[in-house]
Amino acid sequence: MIGQTISHYKILEKLGEGGMGIVYKAHDATLDRLVALKFLPHYLTSDAAEKERFYHEARAASALSHPNITTIYEIKEFEDPAAAGRQVYLAMEYIEGKTLKKLVEEETPSIKDVLDIAIQVCDGLAAAAEKGVIHRDIKSDNIMVTPKGQVKIMDFGLAKLKGASKLTKTGSTLGTATYMSPEQTLGEKVDHRSDIFSFGVVLYELLTGKLPFKGEHHAAIAYSIVNEEPQPIARFNENVTPEIERIVSKSLAKDKDERYQHIDDMLADL
Repeated sequence: MIGQTISHYKILEKLGEGGMGIVYKAHDATLDRLVALKFLPHYLTSDAAEKERFYHEARAASALSHPNITTIYEIKEFEDPAAAGRQVYLAMEYIEGKTLKKLVEEETPSIKDVLDIAIQVCDGLAAAAEKGVIHRDIKSDNIMVTPKGQVKIMDFGLAKLKGASKLTKTGSTLGTATYMSPEQTLGEKVDHRSDIFSFGVVLYELLTGKLPFKGEHHAAIAYSIVNEEPQPIARFNENVTPEIERIVSKSLAKDKDERYQHIDDMLADL
């Protein structure tokens, strides 16, 4: 698609690809700015009722206006001959920077940097919770940090799509499963406390360079999340204080009633 023009967006380069679609960097000719275009897989929105639900979710997500949340500019469809039908895409704020996953792969961030990132993520999640929006797919691949240290949470409103949960069971997106809360893993109803658990997994990863719950396949990961306690963070990072260990442990409580009940409480502790 590179070089093509879709609506008033000229596609410049591919930024990434995952279970929830392909993302391209594009130039918005109307407003003369760079944007990120996310093209959703055709099968996720092929059902009319499902598509309407997606639009509802995406509208709620696009209403979120916060410096730590990626802005969604518009949702559009175009006739895609390759997909034999209409394809849905989102035009979003283009962010220069790297994902937390990439950051952890390259270095072990300082405690100060981890706290700074964590506070900004909490700020963004608090703004979403205030509007009743649950992310459902918080992971280090969905959070970016700019060269100036500003944190941006991406992909609000996508994880509720029918078929999205099935994606976590395939090998290509097994990574998502490792961030799921116990209630998500068990297929139960989730609320904002599920995002708190997933963010606890991200925090653990930032502090240790490792994931708290692992497995060779989906069932093994699910078992670990529901039944196993992660190794103490201090075992991998001698700079971690007992208070930080306590914050992460509380966010990773198996029982959601024992977790932080609101992201604001976690923010206050951080």
